[in-house]
Amino acid sequence: MGVTTYTQEFTTPIAPSRMFKALIVDSHNLIPKIAPQGIKSIEFVEGDGGAGSIKVTNFAEGGHLKSVKHKIDALDTENLVCKYTLIEGDVIFDKIESVVYEVQFLPSGDGGCVCKMTSEYHTKGDVELKEEDIKQGKEKAMGLYKVVEEYLLANPDVYA
Repeated sequence: MGVTTYTQEFTTPIAPSRMFKALIVDSHNLIPKIAPQGIKSIEFVEGDGGAGSIKVTNFAEGGHLKSVKHKIDALDTENLVCKYTLIEGDVIFDKIESVVYEVQFLPSGDGGCVCKMTSEYHTKGDVELKEEDIKQGKEKAMGLYKVVEEYLLANPDVYA
């Protein structure tokens, strides 16, 4: 089994605690509300959102994915870090055993934050992943972050 790691980051004028609450802590409520064209629902099938919880994301009709299942490995609400694992889904599981994500929201000097994301792709056998294999997923994730950012900019009291 091989491991391929990708990191990416983006900056936003939104405070780190607000981004963390919107994208991590309350995503199951917020995301389907502000991005129904992409995400139909997010439901906890085990636990209450803390470490050990399992949530299923159901995508809107017509997309290339039906659903994915994530397990929350660690949730640090003080340091604004979440680590979770993609454990099931109709993504490229012919090549991938699992994907471990870590997302951290750090303060930037201007009151906003830097969101750092690390994705560890654990591949089957000696499969080698190329950037284009995961490009679409990364682009969708960045699009979702932008939708949340726009929503929080337009609603400054939400998660304040």
